[in-house]
Amino acid sequence: MRLGINLGYFGAGNDADNLAVAREADRLGYSVCWAAEAYGSDAATVLSWVAAQTERIDVGSAIFQIPARTPTMTAMTAATLDTLSGGRFRLGLGVSGPQVSEGWYGVRFDKPLARTREYVEIIRKAMRRERLEHHGAHWDLPLPGGPGKPVKLTVHPVREHIPLYIAAVGPKNLELTGEIADGWLGVFYAPEHSEDSLAHVRAGREKAGLTMDGFDVVPTVPVVLGEDPVEAAHAVRGHAALYIGGMGSREQNFYNRLAVRMGYEKEAAEIQDKFLAKDYLGAGMAVPHDLLDKTALLGSKERIAERMQAYADTGVTTLTIAPTADTLDARIATVRAVAEALELSGLA
Repeated sequence: MRLGINLGYFGAGNDADNLAVAREADRLGYSVCWAAEAYGSDAATVLSWVAAQTERIDVGSAIFQIPARTPTMTAMTAATLDTLSGGRFRLGLGVSGPQVSEGWYGVRFDKPLARTREYVEIIRKAMRRERLEHHGAHWDLPLPGGPGKPVKLTVHPVREHIPLYIAAVGPKNLELTGEIADGWLGVFYAPEHSEDSLAHVRAGREKAGLTMDGFDVVPTVPVVLGEDPVEAAHAVRGHAALYIGGMGSREQNFYNRLAVRMGYEKEAAEIQDKFLAKDYLGAGMAVPHDLLDKTALLGSKERIAERMQAYADTGVTTLTIAPTADTLDARIATVRAVAEALELSGLA
């Protein structure tokens, strides 16, 4: 099992610290460094900056938002990042959510699965440097009746096939991910509840005539070091409450539905009620410790090492951590401790 590091968002005064964390992960042999985007910092610029100041670690988008870019623009960006980094780029994609898609990008959040399938098809064609022609429900290339003609990518990427990942939560999107992607970017991944999600991924692989061999299962897992796991869990309560309670509307929240599928139906409803009523502290405290303990790495280095085995046993191939700490020194210490925990676990 390999290690990844998720740096989250940039632009909040934390850029230098994030770079220091990425460089330490690079020094320690972490496999990949991911950066996110929502409606602040964009991931492409961040990854270019990080790649220029690291040596071996891959850089990946977790995620590029599908409504933010045309598929051909994403192919151009992927080819450029892969070239500039010397073949170290990984392309992570996701549909985002209805609030961001429609509120920030002005793109209707309709038929996200069909949109994702077409998006990936166009990217694959572009990266193969085919003369691009695609006539689907969401993109029509070239546009009919006009001066456009099929063209192909002018640059020669370092790799024709850049590893492509999809961030998926719901069952149908998980199946699509297994069918058309090289890896899955997971969130709130609990080994005890992972079989349901992985079964959908496997179904997609089988649909495409493929196995799980070579498919990268990549959950992002918050990490909080401390002697008391219960105390450590408080550091991730706000994050869990934001996603389960407020990431989306009452009617359409993928993470709330995931918590329900994991067996926390009553708790998920309470978290959402409190969060939407702007009782953010109450929403955080309503997140059960059991859920936090199953979806984060909490406690001592030895406890984390033991817990890593549970992730590996379910088929996780790249365990991406999100160090949760208040200072740069504490984040660096977490990155080092996780690398040591992997050695302790015997999974390195």
